[in-house]
Amino acid sequence: MAKKVLNNIRKLRLENNGMTQAELAEKIDATRQTVNAIEAAKYAPSLELAFKIADVFGEPLEMVFEYKLTEK
Repeated sequence: MAKKVLNNIRKLRLENNGMTQAELAEKIDATRQTVNAIEAAKYAPSLELAFKIADVFGEPLEMVFEYKLTEK
C-alpha cells in the first residue's frame, strides 16, 4: 500500500464545457504534458500549481485533490 495524490481534474474539465488539457495548461501557465501527468496521477503538482488548478475551477483544494492510500 502507498499514498498517492489523486484528483478530479478530468471530471472538472468535462463539467466546464469540455475544457481541454491544453486550455487548462494555458490558464495555469503549464504545459499540456504536465496537466496530463497530474491528471493521470503520475505526477504530484507543487502546492502553487495545485492552488492554481483549484482556482480555475472555483473549487476548494480538497474538492480537486485527495491524498489517499492506494494499492501499488
